[in-house]
Amino acid sequence: MLLIYGTLLPARILEEIRFWKQQEMEHTEFIQTVVPALEQPYVRLFNEWHVVFAETERAADALLRQILEHGASVPAHLISQVEQLLRVSFDQSQHFIRQLHDLRNASPAVRQAPLADKVLLHIIRESEYFLRVLEPLNAPGALERWMASAKSEQTLHPPRAEVPQAAQDAAPHPSDTLEAGITSAPEGTGSNAPAAAISAATEPAKAAATADARAEGEAEAEARAASDHAPGGNGPGSVYGPAGSKPVPIGGHKLPPLPYPYNALEPHIDEATMRLHHDAHHQSYVDGLNNAENKLEEARKTGNFELVKHWERELAFHGAGHYLHTIFWSIMNPKGGGAPTGELAQQINQDFGSFERFKKHFTEAADKVEGSGWAILVWSPRSHRLEILQAEKHQNLSQWDVVPLLALDVWEHAYYLKYQNKRADYIRNWWNVVYWPEVAERFRHARTLKWPPF
Repeated sequence: MLLIYGTLLPARILEEIRFWKQQEMEHTEFIQTVVPALEQPYVRLFNEWHVVFAETERAADALLRQILEHGASVPAHLISQVEQLLRVSFDQSQHFIRQLHDLRNASPAVRQAPLADKVLLHIIRESEYFLRVLEPLNAPGALERWMASAKSEQTLHPPRAEVPQAAQDAAPHPSDTLEAGITSAPEGTGSNAPAAAISAATEPAKAAATADARAEGEAEAEARAASDHAPGGNGPGSVYGPAGSKPVPIGGHKLPPLPYPYNALEPHIDEATMRLHHDAHHQSYVDGLNNAENKLEEARKTGNFELVKHWERELAFHGAGHYLHTIFWSIMNPKGGGAPTGELAQQINQDFGSFERFKKHFTEAADKVEGSGWAILVWSPRSHRLEILQAEKHQNLSQWDVVPLLALDVWEHAYYLKYQNKRADYIRNWWNVVYWPEVAERFRHARTLKWPPF
């Protein structure tokens, strides 16, 4: 977790807890999918954990909303509540890990399920990693001290190493009984976002792992000539790429370089946000997509599709995140702003009444995305017109059969370093960097695709 957020660190922590709680809820279901004959006491246990994790997610979300209302001046009592939720979450993760070790030893159904032990070990390792990452903050007053001392390049994430096989197969940790674990978990708040996804690729930030890529990307961006590499062209900065480009191999997606320097969109989008957003968040989606593709390829080769539901879900989340961000970088430009012209302008007038009506609709859709997500202008080959859609996360609420043309990221990490809880201000200023020539080029390609209208 990067600590450049300063006074906004509590909001960032809560955003992470909220996301990881969702993953933990899925893990309680996922374990039961992997072990369909799981004994009823364990089924009841995981159902109880599911409720606790859901309550924790709701508690983190409610607290996040309160904190964002205060912007950079977070009251001491709210900081204290964040620390308390973190401590409770931390404690529950430890209980959850011990219970998973108990499950490995005590359940005949787990021993008989071919993949169960590997899945449980992976979940445990993810939980232990997240606990290790949060440990510096899990002490009275630690959060406030980090907020005061945070610097732009300071990081809480240690480099992540592969776990040796010997460690993976080691004897389980000392554990409490299953009953003691549940009763000792405080009610109303859940475990501390321990396991995240089964995939190791859902880390919120990988500062150490991407340091070299960041420097290299910055050098490339600075050196890029606008005439050759502007969005909409055929240079490496274009989303279309040169003719005859080779397909991306399975598990071979890469982080696209920005088509402009990190500070090019100032003052509308700040350099620190661009670095974090591109180098850490987008990279995590690339890594997650590659991991999911590799796991599904492995399933096709072995014929073992027991985990297909999980990896398809990972594929959708990380794949949509990667593709939308790739569009997002290209449709912004320091020379952006204004209004579209030509065929795109005509189509907008035809479908929305006027550019101002379109802009108002798009702005309101973006501002009212529930939680984290996107507002997207799409071309519908079926209806032969433009539409405005919302997406929760990256993939939820999406429509099939459409081509995205213009995408606005309204996840908190896209704006709260500069705008705090003022999403509407971010959206208003974002229009100043929209690069309509790129959107028009996407429209030119998309409109050639038309299905029979129904």
